[in-house]
Amino acid sequence: MNKYVFLHYGYETPTQDIMDAWSKWFASIGDRIVDAGSPLGPGREISPSGIKELSHDKAAITGYLVINADNIDDAVRIAKTCPIITSVRVYEAMRHR
Repeated sequence: MNKYVFLHYGYETPTQDIMDAWSKWFASIGDRIVDAGSPLGPGREISPSGIKELSHDKAAITGYLVINADNIDDAVRIAKTCPIITSVRVYEAMRHR
């Protein structure tokens, strides 16, 4: 199996229903989880042109998760069951050579 990183986008104040949906989803994929990640707050982007404050809104990366999956299609199938706020991006974590 390969590792895949889910980047969760979007934020809204969690209700009990949202928290319950996330708990149920994590339980359903428990055997696949490598790193359960954590929510992300506001951040900063550093580039050659300077430092920019990053907001914590629907466009922000608001969490991450690392799972094991057979391939990208398997990872996407799992991501599609996620109680997403705005969207989730799926990336393969490449192995060092």
